[in-house]
Amino acid sequence: MSASLSVVAVGARTPVGYTAESSAAAIRAGISRYAEYPFADAQGEPVVIASDGLLDPKLEGRERVLQLLESALGEVEAKLGAEVLSLCQLSVLLACPEFRPGFSEDDEGWLLNAVDARYRARRSGARVVLAGRGHAGALRAVEQAQRECAEGKDHLFLVAGADSYHHTETFLWLERARRFAQPGIRSGFTPGEGAACLALMSAGLRRRLRLPGLAVVRGARTAQERQLRDSNTGSLGVGMTEAVEGAVTGLKLPQEGVDDLYTDINGERYRSEEWGFVVLRTPSVWKFTGYSAPCSCWGDVGAASGALGCILAVRAFARGYARGPRALVVAGSDGGLRGAMLLQEPRES
Repeated sequence: MSASLSVVAVGARTPVGYTAESSAAAIRAGISRYAEYPFADAQGEPVVIASDGLLDPKLEGRERVLQLLESALGEVEAKLGAEVLSLCQLSVLLACPEFRPGFSEDDEGWLLNAVDARYRARRSGARVVLAGRGHAGALRAVEQAQRECAEGKDHLFLVAGADSYHHTETFLWLERARRFAQPGIRSGFTPGEGAACLALMSAGLRRRLRLPGLAVVRGARTAQERQLRDSNTGSLGVGMTEAVEGAVTGLKLPQEGVDDLYTDINGERYRSEEWGFVVLRTPSVWKFTGYSAPCSCWGDVGAASGALGCILAVRAFARGYARGPRALVVAGSDGGLRGAMLLQEPRES
């Protein structure tokens, strides 16, 4: 896949910020939004989660996800401007939450229809499709955008992911599975929520529209992991290794190794052990084996993970605190989808 994509705008809504810039700055500063939430665990104690400070705690499920998503989409639309939007063929590639108690197949259809109605009311010809589910869903969407661009579709691609665990049924499901970070649970995570949107287009279209390039997508690849969290062995990192190696195809390793790494590691042992195997399998890829795990600040953000990781890399390039010109974003969905995306600083591309 030879076609590269330019990132031309980003938008985000997270527990630590209501825009891409404020969210990235908060993560850079180590600001955490963990706080008690009006929901009691099995012992009657309040739970700790990361939540959006402007949303009503009574708002749950798909309605909550939609509000987060519309905020991120609106931010990107405002940055691009009406003229750019009117000149481009638009494809909206969505990453939705995986199916679970509190988010069903019907909820996914409702969410897709709501986003489709948003663009149908404003313009004709916009395409809204489901590209992936879960943490790696947005990385699959970027892979799809890059493939379509290589096939000659010179579109403006809005890659968006949104998720929220804030639903009574979801909390109870996490408790039963011993995945909710609470006293006595050694390998749980803190539920979070958020949304992110990336505006991508070919380098040629970007130049014609005279838009700034924030980053270049050098590669994006997804793969399927067969050893899921309920397997007897745990994951040995086979699927994620395939995704990482696919994303960095074209680099001259180890000279052009990855400088910065953004992951969705969230405190669960399964994810941490899997990543250890990936690093052992791909030693030439890394200049540094350290990684950024923003879940410690905004909680586990599910289907928003991949796109939010990309925004952190883009903002590190813009603000000059990236270790070097190349950043890798990785994420893994509960259902086995694994994804990796290589970004390069625009002046180095």
